[in-house]
Formats: sequence, C-alpha cells, structure tokens
Amino acid sequence: MLAVQILFLGRSEVERLLDIDELIEALARAFKELSSGRTSVPPRTAAFVPNAGLLGSMPGYVPSVGLGAKLVSVFSGNDHLGMPSHHALIALFDEQDGHPLAVMDGTHITATRTAAAAALSVKLLAPQDVRSLAILGAGVQGSHHLDIVARVRDFAEIRVASRDGSHAKRLAAERPGVRVAPSFEVAARNANVVCCCTDASSPILQRAWLASGTHVTSVGANTTGPELDRATVTAGLLVVESRAAFLAPPAGSAELVGLEASSAVEIGEILLGRHPGRERRDQITVYKSMGLAIEDLAAARLVYDRARLEGAGQIVQV
Repeated sequence: MLAVQILFLGRSEVERLLDIDELIEALARAFKELSSGRTSVPPRTAAFVPNAGLLGSMPGYVPSVGLGAKLVSVFSGNDHLGMPSHHALIALFDEQDGHPLAVMDGTHITATRTAAAAALSVKLLAPQDVRSLAILGAGVQGSHHLDIVARVRDFAEIRVASRDGSHAKRLAAERPGVRVAPSFEVAARNANVVCCCTDASSPILQRAWLASGTHVTSVGANTTGPELDRATVTAGLLVVESRAAFLAPPAGSAELVGLEASSAVEIGEILLGRHPGRERRDQITVYKSMGLAIEDLAAARLVYDRARLEGAGQIVQV
C-alpha cells in the first residue's frame, strides 16, 4: 500500500495564510455553487455532553474547492475557564480518489469565515450610505465582526455592547474610535448595520429598536433558543446561507423553527442575480447565519493552496 503524505497546519500558520479579502470572494463563489445545486452539504450532526457542550460533525463537498469535514466542539462554559467556546479541526481530502490532503486548525477559520460571511451580507444588502455600525457581543465573534465588517463599508460611528460591560470596554480599547454603549438597545437604536454576535439563548435584539433600512446579521447558534426576536426575523427580507437552516438545531437555526423555508432567500440566489436583494431603502434586511461546511472548506482551501505555494506546515507520512 502506498504511503500518504498529509500536510499539518497549526493555528499560527492558518492565521498567517488566510487572507480576509480573498476569503470573502471565496465564500461568494461557494454560496453560488450551493444555490446552483452543485454542492453536497448534509445537515450537521452532533454528540452532546450533558450540561457541558457538543461535538459537531460538518462534512461537505464544493466543486473547485474540494471535499472535507470539520469537527467542532462548542462548550459555552469555557468563557469562565479563559478558553474559547469553540475548538475545531478541518480535514481536506482529494476529490478524485479520496486520500487525505491536510489537517489544520479550524478554530481560527470558524471565527473568521463566520464574520466574513456576515460581511459579505453587509456588502450585498446594506445601503451604500450607511454611517453607523453596532456590534452586539464582545467575544471572539464580536472582535472578528468589528475587524471584517468594517472592510466592506466606511462607518463613521461604531458602537459595541456586551452583556459583560468589561468585555465591551476591553474590545473598544483595542480599536481607536469605537465607542462603548451601555446596553444592546442603546447600541442598536439608529444603527444602520447591527451585528449580533452572542451565544444568547433568548433574544438580545428587539424589532422596536431598529430604524428603517437597517441591515441585521446574526451568527448566534445556541441550540436552546434564539438570538433574535421573531418580529426582527420577519420584519423584511430574510436571507440565509441555505434553506436547510430551517431544520431544527443542531442542523439549523432556533430563530427559524416554525417558519416556512420559502420565506427566506439564499445569499447565493442574490449573488447569482436570481433575487434582487434589498428592494427599498427603508426595507429591513436580516441575514441569519447557521454556518455551513462549505464556508469552512472555502477557507481551508485558501490556506492549503497558499501553504503548498510557500512550503508552510509539516508533512507527515502515514
């Protein structure tokens, strides 16, 4: 039997090799492939540890990107231990014969692709003349959204709020010009873009706080309850990565349970020109993310290709 050479890439190498602007474009291509019916993305499954967390399995295939899978653990109590709530590994396989190509840290990729997909939704759906951004949540996702969403629009004012005010102060102190809001409501009112970045199991955002024309993004994937209230979800145009997001968690989103999948538009359908996206300046638009394997694969492929080009990582023969 022939030996197989696998490329191993650690966290620091993944961080260095993953280009954010390239990632946003790669995600757009992957979403178009998804909405064209050319991908294979089975619903995620998970093994649950009672009163602790879960280990999710996310396989997928995207033409021109490849075949792979992510294993991701979600332990929300890790915040109290000074550890990330998410840990992940991503494996890539050759799509022609199935042999393994690489194993890499997926924790940075998970955080980065999630925020980059939200930024893509802002690029597509937020009005061009937006001036204010509200970040609700000051953890890993809040930090990544703050950095990445600002790449696609020029915001004159950025406000951040957190359930733990010290977290918001720390995040704002690292970013000149970012202002701390005393509550989610104060941060969200009159903001043109509101990014919800928490693991809350009950709504942190109310429809009554939103000005006309606001674009909302939500990446919370708590299996016990929604991050957005139902009035916000149904306020205007609802956009998802995939209509599979309407499945019950862990495969789908708590916000969407009970709604018809036909009530949402896939982001790939907008990218393909099958739906116009925002149709009025005063329309509220909501991007509800669940996180798909194709997003991880798109990011991992960028990392893998650049690693091969630069000779980065460690080759192990198995």
